[in-house]
Amino acid sequence: MKAIQELWYGNVQPESQSRERGKCVKELMKYLADHHDNLLSTLTDKQKEVLKKLDDCYDELTDINERNIFTYAFRLGAKMAIEIMSFEAD
Repeated sequence: MKAIQELWYGNVQPESQSRERGKCVKELMKYLADHHDNLLSTLTDKQKEVLKKLDDCYDELTDINERNIFTYAFRLGAKMAIEIMSFEAD
């Protein structure tokens, strides 16, 4: 019950643990940020607006995908727990 209570009180935040922060991921994030900044410095104001809209759409899509993956994984875990609890040895 402790996990359910932690969820109820808002202490469970899987999104904060969902991204592996290993060396490879950190390097890739830096690479992306550097190239984004380099591109941004070459754009006109109108192009910057388009890039901002593109970034916003990408962020929204990422949020939707992460929410869907979380929901699927949570439901799968619950189904597995139910199956385990109802398992009867032959």
